[in-house]
Amino acid sequence: MRHDVREVEADGPFPVGGLDSLPPPEIARKAELVGETKAAMPAATVFALAVLAGAFIALGATFATTVSAGGSELPYGVVRLLAGLAFTLGLILVVLAGAELFTGNNLIVMAWANGKVSGLALLRNWLIVYIGNFVGSIGTVIFMFLARQHTFGSSAMGITALRIGVAKVDLTFVQAIALGILCNALVCMAVWLTYSARSTADKIVAIVFPITAFVAAGFEHSIANMYFIPYALFIKNFDPEFIAAVGDRVPNLGLLTWQAFLLNNLIPVTIGNIIGGAVLVAAAYWAIFLRPDNLK
Repeated sequence: MRHDVREVEADGPFPVGGLDSLPPPEIARKAELVGETKAAMPAATVFALAVLAGAFIALGATFATTVSAGGSELPYGVVRLLAGLAFTLGLILVVLAGAELFTGNNLIVMAWANGKVSGLALLRNWLIVYIGNFVGSIGTVIFMFLARQHTFGSSAMGITALRIGVAKVDLTFVQAIALGILCNALVCMAVWLTYSARSTADKIVAIVFPITAFVAAGFEHSIANMYFIPYALFIKNFDPEFIAAVGDRVPNLGLLTWQAFLLNNLIPVTIGNIIGGAVLVAAAYWAIFLRPDNLK
C-alpha cells in the first residue's frame, strides 16, 4: 500500500515508536511522493512559499557575509568553513519552517520520471518557484541596503559584499556551470538526507555538512547569488559616497554590472544547478531505486 505524504511524514514507513532513519529505497519513495505534492500545489501557495525561501537563503547569505567580513588572521579554509556553517541557516529555515526552493525542487524529477508528474507541471513549479525565489531575494536586498548594514564594521561588511559580487561575475561561462553542478549536487543531497530524518535535530545535522561543504569549496548557488550579487550592485549603484570612500579597496569593481550578473553568473549557474540536482541526484536515484525494471 502506498503512503500519502502526510503518512510518510508522520509515521510510515518508520517502525512504530522507532528512531531509525529511512533506508535509501524508502527515501526515494518519499522523494517521489513529495514531488507529486509540490507539483500539485496551487500556484499562489507555491509563489508565496518561494518568496519565503528566497528570503531565507538571503538571510543565510547575510550571515555568511558577516562571518567573512573584515581582516582575519585565520587561514582561508577556516574562514570559508565558518562562512559555510553560517550559510546553513538558509536551508534549515527552508526545510524546517516550510518553503519552496528552486534548487531543492529539482528532486521533483523523480516523480516526473515515473509519470507521477507531467512535464508541464514540473516546469510550472520550477518557473513559479524560481521567480518567487528572486522576489524574496531582491526584497531582502532592499531591506539590507536600507538598513545600511554595508557600513557596519568600519565598512568591512560592504567591502566584503562587493568583493563577493565581483568574484562571482568574474567567472567564465563553463566554470560557472561546473561550479553550479557541484553546488546543487550537494544541496539536493542535503534535502535527500532530510527525507530520511526522524526528528528536527536529524534534519539540521543532515543539512549542515553538505551545505557547509559547498560554500567552503566555493561552489555556486543560483538562488544565493540572487542575493549576493544584487546586494553588491545596490551598494555600487546607489551609495556613491560609500564607493568613493572604499572603492579602491575592491579590485575590478568595474566588472560588477547587471549584465554580468545575468550572463556570467545567474544563467550558467542555473543551468549547472539543474544538471547537478535533476540529473546527478534525482535521475541517478530514480534509476537506482524507482525505475520500473528495478521494482519487478
